[in-house]
Amino acid sequence: MSLDWTALSDGELAALSIAGRQAAFAEIVRRYRQPVFRLARACVGEADEALDLVQETFVAAYQALPRYDAQRAMKAWLSTIAINKCRDWARKRAVRRFLSFALPIDSQTEAIVDDQVPIDDGVADRQELDRVTRAISTLPANLKEPLVLRTIEGLSQAETAEVLGISQKAVETRLYRARARLMEKLNAG
Repeated sequence: MSLDWTALSDGELAALSIAGRQAAFAEIVRRYRQPVFRLARACVGEADEALDLVQETFVAAYQALPRYDAQRAMKAWLSTIAINKCRDWARKRAVRRFLSFALPIDSQTEAIVDDQVPIDDGVADRQELDRVTRAISTLPANLKEPLVLRTIEGLSQAETAEVLGISQKAVETRLYRARARLMEKLNAG
């Protein structure tokens, strides 16, 4: 007799995953891979990097499952891990950028960025979505994170505050500032 993994709660799936049932963790990944990807992509602005961060998020989540509190929403818990992975990515990127200036030019590899929209993404809506995603990714982390969690991921103000470790009023303030800054960026571009 096999279990209906889709009918189990997140807490039950976590407990079964800890007990060694790989299919239970696969169900957690299936449920939350899209929201985690959207969060990572909004934070870093690049789909390929976001995919790597999704994998890192789920690896870290699997390792941390014994510390998961079943009373807490799984989506909020995974969002916290994803935000931390995005912050780590940004720090590493800043260090690499700094160190690249210290290396002789001969030792650097050139990265050629193709700014053209692929033919299959030529639809105006897709271009606009990419433009907004890039603009969001350029916001400072303290404004970007509440914006992504509330607006894109649909977490409540309380859940967003819990994920970021700030007050609900701070979430409200940062969200207002993020939207204003985003409008400035989109209108200027």
